[in-house]
Amino acid sequence: MRKTAISLGLFAAFLANAQSIKTTIDLVNVKDDKVAVTMEFPKMKSGDIRFHFPKTVPGTYSVDDYGRFVEGIKFYDNKGRELTYTKVNDNTYSLKNAQALSKITYLVNDSFDDELDNSKHKAVFSPSGTDIEEGKVYMINTHGFIGYIDSMQDVPYQLIVQKPAGFYGTTALVDQDKSDATDTFTLANYAKVTDSPLMYTKPDYITFNAGGMDLVLGVYSPTGKYKAADFKDNLEKMVLAQKKFLGDMNTNKKYAIMLYLSGGDGPQIKGFGALEHHESTSVVLPEMMPKEAIDKTITDVVSHEFFHTVNPLKTHSEEIHNFDYADPKMSQHLWMYEGGTEYFANLFQIQEGLINKDEFLQRINEKITNSKNYDDTMPFTVMSKNILKDEYKDQYRNVYEKGTLLAMCLDIELRKLSNGEMGYRDMIRKLSQRFGENKPFKDDKLIDELVTVTGYPQVKDFYNKYIAGNQPTPYAEYLNMVGVEAKKQDTPPLFWFIKDPNQTGYNDKNNTFIFDESSALSPFSKSIGFKITDEIVSLDGKTINIQNMQDFISYAKSIKEGQNVTVTVLRKNGDKTDKIDLKGKAVLDKMTIETLQYKANPTPAELKLQTQWLTGKK
Repeated sequence: MRKTAISLGLFAAFLANAQSIKTTIDLVNVKDDKVAVTMEFPKMKSGDIRFHFPKTVPGTYSVDDYGRFVEGIKFYDNKGRELTYTKVNDNTYSLKNAQALSKITYLVNDSFDDELDNSKHKAVFSPSGTDIEEGKVYMINTHGFIGYIDSMQDVPYQLIVQKPAGFYGTTALVDQDKSDATDTFTLANYAKVTDSPLMYTKPDYITFNAGGMDLVLGVYSPTGKYKAADFKDNLEKMVLAQKKFLGDMNTNKKYAIMLYLSGGDGPQIKGFGALEHHESTSVVLPEMMPKEAIDKTITDVVSHEFFHTVNPLKTHSEEIHNFDYADPKMSQHLWMYEGGTEYFANLFQIQEGLINKDEFLQRINEKITNSKNYDDTMPFTVMSKNILKDEYKDQYRNVYEKGTLLAMCLDIELRKLSNGEMGYRDMIRKLSQRFGENKPFKDDKLIDELVTVTGYPQVKDFYNKYIAGNQPTPYAEYLNMVGVEAKKQDTPPLFWFIKDPNQTGYNDKNNTFIFDESSALSPFSKSIGFKITDEIVSLDGKTINIQNMQDFISYAKSIKEGQNVTVTVLRKNGDKTDKIDLKGKAVLDKMTIETLQYKANPTPAELKLQTQWLTGKK
């Protein structure tokens, strides 16, 4: 019996490979930072076909057009003859009478090298992008390397990676060959391909088990400043807390983390963060960060991506389940997919003892402050459904601010209605039990499903007012229910380039201050024609670097109202960067800061609800 079963298994595997799309990524023969990809197809059933690279991929919510990084594409028949084709757009190729199509070859450029040039196209978010640095590292977000034929998205892929000697591939996939020269993986369909990133570099990884889940952490640190082992203790502590918080909602048996630390003489990138997948996440952070800051970011960011294994990866609408990579249809429910997930990423830390109650409240306060940079009357469902359109995309970052706060208020609402017996986490658990990875819900019926799983029609009232409606959410009213009050105070007049100095970033390549595009300009910056995409080189001749940062800030604090000021900036001008001086008289801006604090004498009802909210206990 054992011999027969093995033979049948081998035969089945042979048939699967015979009917699969054999895709080879060559990381050995790299030329001019370009990687060759070959795709070999089983016999075509359709004469006219369209071959695509993704316009966007799940979890990114932006138009990235990955086909623009492809060049030299050729289509061959089964006799090695080139077939004619029509290029429809950056991502799509059309072939007529293509029954004989046998193979496609092309070269892939990486997206990291293109990040700082926004003259023709908005940069790809780094964790969903690609990097090709011969002899150093290959960040393979597979959607940037591998395409698909319309009618063959459900055909299995056999992925073969030809790797340089001594390189290791961090991935959640299981290598099916024993060769040191290649890794071979079998993937059920194109959706599984795009769900399976890999990072190849010289071996620097750790594996361990936490809470019954096998983890692998692979690290690329260009200067060798960090090793994977440096982050094990913090990562293990975080995962154990997450598993406890999720309980039976998480069924992962394995998870891979690809941590790419940018720095050294590598590409200049700015899109720091992570992208979720069912069994892995790709993370990009600056190598210059202190270890403690990386640990904190891993806890905040990687935990967010891990919580995505529940929502939307395993609980989602039809738009996500049947994702159209060429012409994506977006869901209305970013408030839940991203906002609810970000809420989990903060809530689990207070409930599992990773942060204290004051730190948690400070985080909520920051999100309320940040949310004021966006349109508070724009219905979240409308913004979400149309997020790929120009008039809505600048509101996207609010999913991490107001989206989190919507989940928080709904959590408090549910706890109030149920006398502490049910919260947001319980609602998501019930929703995941009702649906699941292979059973999507209808996008416009989600609120009815939430009423069904909670038993509270008031949830629909909340949804219609604050999520689908245009009413600003009364955060103070909800926080008051859990014994929290807001205090307002004015800051001393301040000179800076944006309204909230805390949103200032640093580009270690150029030794410049940079700003998130959602940041609001200060009155001074508006008066001198400063653009949010400008990088600040110096202030009155005083330059910036990591060593004298405090001196620069101290000088900015000393500037008086009406003082003549010169700001030197780097400004993109098509394919080049200009260094220009902006001059004007200083304008000091006064900010009204709203802080949250726990009431000194909450009522018994407020204290009870507060305790249930912060501990998760009933």
